[in-house]
Amino acid sequence: MRVNWLMILPLVLAAGFFGVAALQLQTHQDARQHGVDSSALPSAQEGHPAPPLDLTTLDGAALLRREDLEGNGLIIVNFWASWCPPCRAEHPVLTALAQAGNPLFGVNYRDRQDHALAFLEELGNPYDRIGRDAQARNGRDWGVIAVPETFFINDDGVVVYHFRGPILTRSLENQILPALGAAGHSLRPIGTDPAGSIGAGTGG
Repeated sequence: MRVNWLMILPLVLAAGFFGVAALQLQTHQDARQHGVDSSALPSAQEGHPAPPLDLTTLDGAALLRREDLEGNGLIIVNFWASWCPPCRAEHPVLTALAQAGNPLFGVNYRDRQDHALAFLEELGNPYDRIGRDAQARNGRDWGVIAVPETFFINDDGVVVYHFRGPILTRSLENQILPALGAAGHSLRPIGTDPAGSIGAGTGG
């Protein structure tokens, strides 16, 4: 009996596709268990000055401006939204980082103002300054693909590290802190007195 390869070929290709997809998913899950997001893409912003910011005010919060990204040591700029479950998951870690004395700025991304305010009312507001990016124009300039995304910016306003995904304890310890250390920077550790000097960013 002769085999009709034209009929079998689509099945072979489909099996190969799903096999590769399953392998990638397993690899991604294994990496995430160790605090590493293997789906993270290279950032076009790392090593370059932070892009401009043209944000609107979130009611009751100090407005984040581009000039705030310079002269404040090593700072954290976090793109977040109330409709984003991973943003909720990372919120306790961001709060702890802010309480340790790390400057933390927020960009509320493609969100309704009342929903954003309810989110902060429920979970607390750890941000020193916040701006709204309701139309995602700033996010496009910054290369944001899907919130949450976080940028670490030095005293000169240069992006030294860009992390895609929620900042959880494992990702902070296993990926973010080593990457910052390799770039010559550090964060005040969670639990540190903000008045202390342990773990302060280099700001260079």
